[in-house]
Amino acid sequence: MPTRHLHGGRHPDRGRLWRTSVGALCSLLSTFLLFTFVFAQDDTQAGIKPAPTAPAAEALSPQELVQQAWAASGQGDLRKLEEIVGQCVALYGKDAKEQEKQLTGFPQRGQEEQYQALNSVATCLFIRAEALMNAGKTGEAVVKFQEIMDEYPWAQAWDPRGWYWSVAEKSQASINVLTGKVEEEPEVQPDKVRRTKPYIHTRGKSRVVDYQKYGEFQNVGTQDYGYVVKDMEGLSAAVGEGIYPNSGAIYQNPRYKEVRKEGRLKGKHWDFVNSDDLEAAYFKWVTAPEAWGVRLFYLGSIFEKAEMYDEALRAYRALVVHFPKTVAWTYWQTPWYPGQAAIAKIRHILRIHPELDLAEKYMKITVHNGFDNDAQNDVIVTWPGKIVQKSLIDKLKERWHLDERVDLGAPKKRVGEGTVQLVQYANGHWQLLVQGRPYVIKGMTYAPTRIGQSPDKGTLANWMEEDTNGNGRIDGPYDSWVDKNRNNQQDPDEPVVGDFALMKAMGVNTLRIYAQPQKPDKALLKKMFEEYGFRVIIGNFLGKYAIDSGAAWAEGTDYENPGHRENMMASVQKMVMEFKDEPYVLLWVLGNENNYGVASNADKKPQAYFEFVNEVARWIKSVDPDHPVAVNNGDTLFLDIFARYAPDVDIFAANVYRGDYGFGSFWEQVFDASGKPAFITEYGCPAFAPHLTLEEGDEAQAAYHRGNWMDIAENLAGS
Repeated sequence: MPTRHLHGGRHPDRGRLWRTSVGALCSLLSTFLLFTFVFAQDDTQAGIKPAPTAPAAEALSPQELVQQAWAASGQGDLRKLEEIVGQCVALYGKDAKEQEKQLTGFPQRGQEEQYQALNSVATCLFIRAEALMNAGKTGEAVVKFQEIMDEYPWAQAWDPRGWYWSVAEKSQASINVLTGKVEEEPEVQPDKVRRTKPYIHTRGKSRVVDYQKYGEFQNVGTQDYGYVVKDMEGLSAAVGEGIYPNSGAIYQNPRYKEVRKEGRLKGKHWDFVNSDDLEAAYFKWVTAPEAWGVRLFYLGSIFEKAEMYDEALRAYRALVVHFPKTVAWTYWQTPWYPGQAAIAKIRHILRIHPELDLAEKYMKITVHNGFDNDAQNDVIVTWPGKIVQKSLIDKLKERWHLDERVDLGAPKKRVGEGTVQLVQYANGHWQLLVQGRPYVIKGMTYAPTRIGQSPDKGTLANWMEEDTNGNGRIDGPYDSWVDKNRNNQQDPDEPVVGDFALMKAMGVNTLRIYAQPQKPDKALLKKMFEEYGFRVIIGNFLGKYAIDSGAAWAEGTDYENPGHRENMMASVQKMVMEFKDEPYVLLWVLGNENNYGVASNADKKPQAYFEFVNEVARWIKSVDPDHPVAVNNGDTLFLDIFARYAPDVDIFAANVYRGDYGFGSFWEQVFDASGKPAFITEYGCPAFAPHLTLEEGDEAQAAYHRGNWMDIAENLAGS
């Protein structure tokens, strides 16, 4: 008890001493400032100009503080991170609170930057909480994550890959991991809507519309192309209800009033894109507040899903004839040209439905200056072409496969000196040869990941080294099995097969892998080649995701930075010298859609990027003339800049996700712009979708693959 009294009685004294010290310090400081002012006055009076006062350091922006926080976290510098977070809260915490009060939900897309203080403060706090979690400070991390959820539920963090994510949602996910509350989500089948079919009250009188009967094509093959309707009534009757210019007949359709009365037209027209209620979707899109070019594309898609192929072809054809210059915008704010897509759709329908006995002739829409995101500089040239009934000669050619091959002519150019070569023939077609024989890449981008692993958390293992059961066999290639009944466990009738065997059975002959950030196992790849015959496209990310450039993620690779370029070149040189003599190497690939950005500035400085790509390709070919060099682009963005600044790259490869109809104008775009051969490095769709059952998802994925491979086959050399 005396100790308690003594201890308790000392605090007031300490408090008084502390206050006295502060008072003395203030007095001394005031005296110092007074003397400084007097001396300054005396110097001025004496004609001596005082030294200028240094301006106060300009406060960092919220975005800059977030970048610094990510960098400090990546370096594991918790002390520095704490300083940055404190600075962000001190500068922008009050504004963040005010912005949070204004919201009752997430801001609409495009308005996120109006809430920079909120987003940046919450992101910095999240980075700190995550750093605590990674440092093993579980209790502190949980508290910090919970504070974020309580105080900033509508904050979003910007991901350099091109989207925002909910800080509160990620905080909750982290708490679940830390507290062991992660539960497998139950498999929920979507509420199915009965598939309906559009009812056309006023059907088109012409299966194939002869537009020359109803108007005049003007300036075909120029940017001044146009179609002038001279018989509006006749054309409206020919195309039928809902297809331009027949927009009024929809209101005489008795089903339109009934469907509207049933409440099936509630919602936005975009909500009906994936709906199985195709009748409602048809009515919704005919009356949608969109440009006719966009409306016709989605109407064609609705008819296509309903297996109403005549109507689908008329809708797509009307788009090409009337609105070839329509430009729409994707979710990523990149331009999309429905006219080009409509031509691809027409070809796709006729390709997979030969029973229609129809053929497309001479359709083409070329978009000059269309390889950037500026639609204002586009010059669109149109050849409307036509759809015709197949003649007897056409049918005989198909029956005897006379149209499937064209004469290549003699070789006129050869690239490569070893077993892998590129040959261009007299007709302009390119062909890949391996050991003197044509080689069609039937590839797989292979990088299996165990559930729970994450590159963001640093837990992503090297699949080439994983042997979890210790049987001496690598898990993915040799120990995988097919879960036929989808119960997430191996049953007696589900034997071990291995991914390599499965891929061999499906016709794969090539794998695409990257030499970083994890080192490939040469012995495993050699064994794979000997046992399964798979060749390998070996890639280097060339600074994508800031890999091997020396840049932090938030900073991103700068293709004009000499240090970054030197680091990336060294990474490529190491890869090439280590693998160039391996028998399984097919070719080299540089980048992975770097032109989209993501921890690099290739999207902002594409010329610098492609100039560096060319420099790297030139070096590779100086030491390895036996294997071609490809660049891996994201679709055709900046294709014109590639063509101009990367002449030493042999192949233009791209990740292209355009739809189940294939790749559209991709092939002719690449050849027209660069004269280079091309292949697809990525395409496809998942087998899971929220609006589809598992069986429907499988069928949709199979249809996507079939449509894309038919397009690839149609564009092979000699086709």
